[in-house]
This record gives sequence, C-alpha cells and structure tokens, in this order.
Amino acid sequence: MADSLLEVRRVRHELRRRRVQVSRVTRLSPHIVSITFTGADLAGFTSASFDDHIKLMLPAPGTSELVLPELGPDGPSFPEGAPRPVMRDYTPRRFDAAALELDIEFAVHGDGPAATWAAQARPGQEVGIGGPRGSFLIPEAFDWHLLVGDDAALPAIARRLEELPAGKRVIAVLAVAPEDRRELPTKADVAWHWCEPSGLVDAVRALKIPDGAGYSWAAGEAKAMAAVREVLVGELGLDRSRVRAAAYWKQGAPGHHERIE
Repeated sequence: MADSLLEVRRVRHELRRRRVQVSRVTRLSPHIVSITFTGADLAGFTSASFDDHIKLMLPAPGTSELVLPELGPDGPSFPEGAPRPVMRDYTPRRFDAAALELDIEFAVHGDGPAATWAAQARPGQEVGIGGPRGSFLIPEAFDWHLLVGDDAALPAIARRLEELPAGKRVIAVLAVAPEDRRELPTKADVAWHWCEPSGLVDAVRALKIPDGAGYSWAAGEAKAMAAVREVLVGELGLDRSRVRAAAYWKQGAPGHHERIE
C-alpha cells in the first residue's frame, strides 16, 4: 500500500464560538444521554475527524447568564467582571448541516458540572460551543483499525465505526459497564471486545494484532491510557507513529484533556 494513502494529517479550522439551544434529549442507556443542539450559529460548523473536540460552555455556577468569550487577535477574552462559563471538551457525535443540528453524548454517572447539567437538560436551554480548532485525519485506507476506549471515548468510537467503509477490519476494545453497552451501527467487519473498565489494559494485552498496516487509537482515563499505550508500543511492538492515545479525563482532575506521548 502506498505510503501516501496512509499519511496522517492535521488541518486547522477557523476558531468560532456559537450560541446554541437544546432541541431534544435522548437517553441512550442508563448513564449515557444524547443531547441535540440547534441554532443559526451552527451554520458553517465543521468537524472533519471522529476524534475532534469542541469546547462546551455552560452558565457559571449560581447563575443562568451565559457569557461567551469575544474572539480577538490575542485570543478569547471575557468582559471584566463577567461570570465565566464552565468549559469542558466533548466530541461532536453527529452534525447535520441542512438541519443545523449537533449531537453530543454525555456520561451522566458522575457529579461534575457538565454531567450534572446534562442530567437535567431540557429543550430551550442555551449553551455555547467553541471549535473544533482543528482535526487529526487518520486515513481509512489502513488494513485494520484498533479502537480502544471507555465510556468517555464511546461517542468518538461510535462515530468512527459509522464512517468506516463496509468490510474494513476493526478491533474494538470497549471498557463500558454492562448496563451501558449498546449496539453500535457499522458496516465494518468488527471484532468486539467488551470489558469492565478495570479490565481494559488486560484486554488490550490479550489481543492478537493482525498482519498488515494498521492504526491504533485509544482514549479514556489518563492513567489507563498511559498503560494502554505502553502495552501497544512496548509489549505488542506496534509502531509508535501509528498509535494515538489521549486522556479524555483524569481521576480527581476536573476538565482534564491531553494527548499521551
């Protein structure tokens, strides 16, 4: 396979912030809620990769006022003394440009401000979103794809499975509690490995890696993802340039998001 077909690329997008309103709320499982946002500000929204993230902005605690940053040459800024919104990173699960609808999925089994807000979300409530600032494009042409994650990564993994072509070989290792496991639509040829969150690293260690050129993507809790990357590169011998791991959250550290090298 030509190397040019397997080139991983980064693209940048115009940074914008948008006001949107809750259109509907759908319970996907006992602890996963999908919220659909709509609004004229979604015109021109772009999300080119399944692991993009937007900045969700919620009213500051104790107020219903939503203050969004102004975007200037020196970056985002807020009016002096204005209540700053709570900001968290989330995956754009689905965007319908014609209907101007954006779906975001929330895990609501925690007590953080975003999970608490999502658990009570009702149509008409207003939030802000910023980004995505850019996209990391992983070609579909790899012979196989490994997708590893917990429930925080489930929206990105579900989106990737929908986007991959029919027959594409995929290994999916999903650390999700039994009550929140659900069918994820795909045309790809998927080998499913569901496990408890505590068993994620061992489940990855037990994998038989296919022949051919593959790409491994993993996201979830920081400590677990560091261990997963070490297994993939250090124990299973995968090329580190074809392994991408990210911490979507960190135990005891609110609002954590980082790439794991």
